[in-house]
Amino acid sequence: MPKFEFDHVVHFLNQPEAFIHELNKQNIHAVEGGRHEGRGTYNALSYFDLSYIEYLGAYDEELVRKSNPAHHSMIETIIEQDFEESLVRFAIRTDDIQKAAARFKEAGLTVTGPDAMFRKRPDGSEIHWQLLYIGEENNKLPLPFIIQWNQSDEERRNEQIQQGVIGQQLPNTALEGVVFVVENAEETAKRWGGYFKQQVGKTYVDQTLQAKIVTIPLNGGELYFAEPVGEGVIKNTLLTKGEVPFQINLKGFNEEKLFEAHNGRYLLKK
Repeated sequence: MPKFEFDHVVHFLNQPEAFIHELNKQNIHAVEGGRHEGRGTYNALSYFDLSYIEYLGAYDEELVRKSNPAHHSMIETIIEQDFEESLVRFAIRTDDIQKAAARFKEAGLTVTGPDAMFRKRPDGSEIHWQLLYIGEENNKLPLPFIIQWNQSDEERRNEQIQQGVIGQQLPNTALEGVVFVVENAEETAKRWGGYFKQQVGKTYVDQTLQAKIVTIPLNGGELYFAEPVGEGVIKNTLLTKGEVPFQINLKGFNEEKLFEAHNGRYLLKK
């Protein structure tokens, strides 16, 4: 049985390289990632051990549009949203993408891939991985896309430490998880938990968000499904944008604050 772990969440931006400076002011370390040659995109990255945030941009929107993106892929989502800045998608890491594909097909999901990918780093080196895209019929919240890196976790960790990508955040900081706005938190959590063989975690009410929260704990970060229970930002987001990734939770900071920029929300917690 393949394992499923938290890998990364994607914030699409007009200028990822400029956002690095905004993040630094919030005591969040970020580095330039490189270009996805031939696909029209590039990125910057904030790593919290192997869990990370990808700040993705387009260096050539026309090339992105012509890239014939796979159904249920992140690029398809970005094009559908007309390159709007926002939190767009979330990725789960596996150690056996072929077995994962078979599992999702058995569950009745639409499965595309796996597709081989690579990115050229600023130093000219390349990093390689495979992506798998899955989808439900008539689903409102897109399912995660699936990634398998061409290195083991330990190899990736050691390499990223040597390159100054991992280990540069404030001590004890971590990527706690991602909040998703949904109509029915319990139903969504049970469905996703079934696909990724994860137990549903805690259920509670967040008074600040005026939302019922149902969690799925993953190795590397939690998923928080937020269903509105009263007037507030969750209800407003559901009415205006539908079911979407909503907020990135980070922990281990000196003070708690909400950092909002480029249609993205970052809750920095102690």
